[in-house]
Amino acid sequence: MTTHMTGTRDQWLAARIKLLAAEKELTRRSDEVATQRQALPWVRIDKSYRFETAEGNVSLPDLFKGRSQLIVYHFMFGPDYTAGCPSCSSIADGFNGLAVHLANHDVMLMAVSRAPLAKLQAFKKRMGWTFPWASSFGSDFNADFNVFFTEAQQRDGGIDYNYHREAPAPGREPLAGKTVQEWREPGGEGPVAQIAAMTGTDVPTYTRDRPGMSAFVEDDGVIYHTYSCYARGLDGLWGMYQWLDRAPLGRNEQGIWWRRHDEYGRH
Repeated sequence: MTTHMTGTRDQWLAARIKLLAAEKELTRRSDEVATQRQALPWVRIDKSYRFETAEGNVSLPDLFKGRSQLIVYHFMFGPDYTAGCPSCSSIADGFNGLAVHLANHDVMLMAVSRAPLAKLQAFKKRMGWTFPWASSFGSDFNADFNVFFTEAQQRDGGIDYNYHREAPAPGREPLAGKTVQEWREPGGEGPVAQIAAMTGTDVPTYTRDRPGMSAFVEDDGVIYHTYSCYARGLDGLWGMYQWLDRAPLGRNEQGIWWRRHDEYGRH
């Protein structure tokens, strides 16, 4: 027998109407926050960045592909990874369907990672993705937008991620942005170590790269950085969570449960 509260249809409807008021308020608040986001000052980019793409070696302006706006998803795939981060892979599973709509609304969506292009293309083929993906291998791009950090920064506490300074890594497991309610299962390994193993790396190597999203605009021939978010700021882009938040049991998480989409059912 269920332990959850039950009721009549009339009781459900009354509770649902009460919830609707809260949902509408949340929507209005979300609209207000979006307006604040768009009102942020733009920061001119004068530094030259180069990327390897399927079309060859290109510049940051080239990533716009003729659009005035560019959204970059900072996909965690470092040069030493054997496969892309499973969390980033889950987020990226939603890109194929929406990229074409954004491209036809003056917004180019582009994934960018530090791994060499050949690694990215092989993984992209494995996942069946069609969205554009550029390699920033050898570039300062990831470091400048706070999604790559050095071993020295990890050791000395020089990591500024998600707008705060992290403590030195020794003696603790660094987090690449909390995405689950419980970060350590009783008696089990830490979830970051679990995900690191899924990329063929250890925790320090895995967490030198971080997830994020950055937006840019081209105005009168000048490129500006307009917005970046990290860690749980990416929740809204992670499609499965929007569905789970509306499912009867919610996120219902106990540790890391997701896999790359071709790995479910494997033993």
